[in-house]
Amino acid sequence: MNLIKSEKTEKSAYALEFSVDKETFEKAVNKVYKKQVGSINVPGFRKGKAPRSVIERMYGKGVFYEDAANELIPDAYEAAVKEAGITPVGRADFDIKEVGENGIVFTANVPVKPAVEIEGYMGLEIEKKVEKATAEEVDRELDMIRERNSRETEITDGAAEMGDNVKIDFAGSVDGVAFEGGSSKDYSLKLGSGSFIPGFEEQIAGHKIGESFDVNVTFPEDYHAAELAGKAAVFATTLNAITKIELPELDDDFAKDVSEFDTMAEYRADIEAKIQKRHDDAAESAFEEAVIKALAEKLGGEEIPEAMFEAETENLLRDYDNRLRMQGLDLMTYFKYTGLDLDKMREQLRPQAESYVKIRLALEKIAELEGCAVTDEELDAEYARLAEAYNMEADKIKEMIPSDSVSADLKVKKAMDAVKAAAVAPKA
Repeated sequence: MNLIKSEKTEKSAYALEFSVDKETFEKAVNKVYKKQVGSINVPGFRKGKAPRSVIERMYGKGVFYEDAANELIPDAYEAAVKEAGITPVGRADFDIKEVGENGIVFTANVPVKPAVEIEGYMGLEIEKKVEKATAEEVDRELDMIRERNSRETEITDGAAEMGDNVKIDFAGSVDGVAFEGGSSKDYSLKLGSGSFIPGFEEQIAGHKIGESFDVNVTFPEDYHAAELAGKAAVFATTLNAITKIELPELDDDFAKDVSEFDTMAEYRADIEAKIQKRHDDAAESAFEEAVIKALAEKLGGEEIPEAMFEAETENLLRDYDNRLRMQGLDLMTYFKYTGLDLDKMREQLRPQAESYVKIRLALEKIAELEGCAVTDEELDAEYARLAEAYNMEADKIKEMIPSDSVSADLKVKKAMDAVKAAAVAPKA
């Protein structure tokens, strides 16, 4: 390959002109001939036995040129890009400028990373608001854990109380006329859950198993069934069963049963720490989103080529498909359920793709401006982390992901960490 010309033709695009010598081109033409000769019929020759010169006389000298060019483009283009020192960010548009016995000359219009600018990225006025875990949150968490570890006891003698689980038969009527959906047999209901019309559950409390009674209620004015809204109703009800939920005491024995701790105090402290961790993570996520938005707004310089947005949209689409497959689905099945198609999905993912491209460019520029560097130790540690995350050998990860790519990601992370560390709370 010989790079003839490399020049910037417009913002974020380069024009390349490169050639492949006569000998290499001839080998490619001959390779194509050998692949295709078996499917070419030439009078006087058995199929697959016609000489190349005969086929070229019959169909034209350039009969194999286009396919030979397609054979040569990938390696020749890669070498031309490397020699030109540019970084393509999307598919190039190729053309053949010259072709003949002396070789072939290609031209390519190549979208490249834009030359971006960014200023004022240090000292961003963004406040990280972290909520403090409260005793009420710890109590709510413990209540849920108590409910998961509760026991249900059948009551055969005694009246139902609020909080009990009951099974009832009921048949509702308005002005003596039954209405659709107003009756059921052996219906399970927790008294106090608010599942039924206001006042219904309270009127079951106090009754015993086997008792039949009327429950008198009035449907709310905003009830979803307009024909019943605001109407008084009577439910003929029979209580069939009562079970009582027994919650364990919140003591040291409970802590030992449900956790690795010996005392309730230790268990509460652990729950509080976990709640606080959730608050910290939420605050960090919100803070980082605010930083990303601020950096994207400060990004300037050349226009970002459409190819970058399109490529990232496709990356997001592939990632989404992979996540679906891990759940036993795929995109086509997902589309059947949602009414989407590939074009609509791309449209939905486009804003996310644009945001990612912009912030990546911004952080890469900041990493350059701040001189962010990656040591061999940091690179090895990141490969080890990736190997653990993917449950693979580190050497296999190194074969899959080039060190330049991993290093670039680490530099971007360092740039983000530096920007976040320099952020300040807004002035009052």
